[in-house]
Amino acid sequence: MRQNKRFLKRSRLYLVLDTQVQPYDKLLKVLKKAVCAGVDIIQLRDKEGCVKDILKFTQQALKYVDNRCLFIVNDRVDFALAAGAHGVHLGQDDLPVATVRKMVGSKMIIGASCQTLAHARKAQAEGADYIGFGSVFKTLTKPERAPMKLKLLSRVVKEVQIPVFAIGGINTINAIRLKDLGVDRIAVTRVISLADNVERTVKEFNEILM
Repeated sequence: MRQNKRFLKRSRLYLVLDTQVQPYDKLLKVLKKAVCAGVDIIQLRDKEGCVKDILKFTQQALKYVDNRCLFIVNDRVDFALAAGAHGVHLGQDDLPVATVRKMVGSKMIIGASCQTLAHARKAQAEGADYIGFGSVFKTLTKPERAPMKLKLLSRVVKEVQIPVFAIGGINTINAIRLKDLGVDRIAVTRVISLADNVERTVKEFNEILM
């Protein structure tokens, strides 16, 4: 676990693999290319899949990842534990961070989605290891959510001690704008999962975030 937390602290590029964007067979191909190209963290997000599919993909992913990056499961603590994932990511409507921390102890990384400074402070106080903060730009993943003011993101990054990953509508153009604001950790979905050249896109982001 200590090794995973050290890896988290130096992580910059976070890829969310969403089954609403690509089916599992294509997501596995994206994962393999992204890992080889240097992505730091990968999350599986499947809001509608069955237990069998989620566990199978997680096991395949962990076997391929082989400690080259962290693998996180969205929402489902039980799936993450059963498959041996490195961590779980929780939304505001999921189990509280404090509850999950009691369940998993220090065995697992816990991430939390936050949209306000109060969310971020609470997640940190309850034992989250990192925060996904957004949506910073308009995104198809959360189409109902309005983009937030970037000054808020900048404030959260400065005030919160745990890693903060900006998320929502980020591409290789507006990522430069974020970097100029002092934001050097980002999470993305479609821009890599639907890229014509996954490896090149990952490398472009890594060059920006250096």
